[in-house]
Amino acid sequence: MGSKGAGEEWTVIDLRILLRAFIVGAVLQVFMFLLGHFVPWVVLHVFEFGGMMISATAGYLYAMDSGKGYFPGATAGAIAGGGCALLGISLSVALGDVADRVIPFGTAVCVLTGAVGGLFGQMAVKWRAFENGQR
Repeated sequence: MGSKGAGEEWTVIDLRILLRAFIVGAVLQVFMFLLGHFVPWVVLHVFEFGGMMISATAGYLYAMDSGKGYFPGATAGAIAGGGCALLGISLSVALGDVADRVIPFGTAVCVLTGAVGGLFGQMAVKWRAFENGQR
């Protein structure tokens, strides 16, 4: 984080990268919940951990792409993970597959897993830099 010149702006969260991570997570969440609507086995065995994994992956993708640090990675990961989970869970509630009381709890859990994914994504950036001798 060097000094910025006049007219340059440094933001903690890159919205373009955040949008890409959110879109990837949202597409996967919607696919999983639509699949669960037609295959009951998915509702019973995949929804919880699948949703958490998708949210963590969205956070990981953001942090891997931005590489701005642990706090921005975790923060944007939480936003991407929670946002895509909220979309998917809301769709599942609208389809009648899960009760509406799942929305706050499921979203909160996915916010947490998105943040953890963001931390692991930033860790991967650091490992890659270390492997390349950039410390």
